[in-house]
Amino acid sequence: MLAMCFDGRAVLSPDYPKPRCTHGDVLIEVSKAGICSTDLEIVKGYMGFRGVMGHEFVGKAVGGSRLWKNKRVVGEINCVCRKCDMCKSGLANHCRNRTVLGIDGRDGCFAEYVALPGRNCHEVPDSISDSEAVFIEPLAAAFQIIRQVKLTKSDRVVVLGDGRLAQLIVRVLRLCLRRTVMVGRHQAKLEAAEKQGVQAVFEDDFVAGKDADVVVDATGSPSGFELAMRAVRPRGTIVLKSTFATAGGMNLAPLVIDEITVVGSRCGPFPEAIAALARGDVDISALISAEFALQDGLAALDAARRPENIKVLLDVRR
Repeated sequence: MLAMCFDGRAVLSPDYPKPRCTHGDVLIEVSKAGICSTDLEIVKGYMGFRGVMGHEFVGKAVGGSRLWKNKRVVGEINCVCRKCDMCKSGLANHCRNRTVLGIDGRDGCFAEYVALPGRNCHEVPDSISDSEAVFIEPLAAAFQIIRQVKLTKSDRVVVLGDGRLAQLIVRVLRLCLRRTVMVGRHQAKLEAAEKQGVQAVFEDDFVAGKDADVVVDATGSPSGFELAMRAVRPRGTIVLKSTFATAGGMNLAPLVIDEITVVGSRCGPFPEAIAALARGDVDISALISAEFALQDGLAALDAARRPENIKVLLDVRR
């Protein structure tokens, strides 16, 4: 099968082995996939990953478990053992023995087919298009913030970054807050957030006054975390959504001095994300910048790196 892989560099493999299903697995014919910042970090060496890239997708179940046959599905990315202390305590996303789709020890979805355990799959309602369904995994990650941090309508929340995940985060936060501020560097991206009722500020014009109750760093850069430390109030909370290959030397003393709570935030609840898209609570129509065939995957990666683009999709069946 055709697949886009990383083996020290991103390459297209025309004859990559089709995945085999073990007991309980589902073989999925991928329809569309999305490129996210983590994929771009993989190419820089993040997690030391080797194999088929990608973890955001929608597709049709065509083999394996009969419970899912012919259903249109998306999939949670953490494949867990269900036996370790984390799994047994209800924290399966932190399974000691997990593999992670396209990130850690498991081939991903930038391919014609992908295999996942049936328990990772979620059926997609007909009211959600394939292009929208690709956003379910990152949208779930945005919903994870309001699971982890108790917010009140009057809280001052600042989201640093204006890219793929940041755009979804502000769309989720506006559902429960009176005011959300996005800080970014790109006019068109900030305007996309403003159309959703979000206050948008250029980073150069942003005054970090140590007055935000919560700061979400979705910049994908170590400099974003440094700005978050300058923006959050004493005893406030920083939610760290960025993943990057190297962090460099950072002065973390402000975390101690101001008694800041730092919350790492990763994967989130798929049912909430699916329901929000189905109800029309979250509008992603302005976020798709370009779409490429899988055979043009390397060009798609280049497009995803360009700052003017928000979300780049792969049409695997084109």
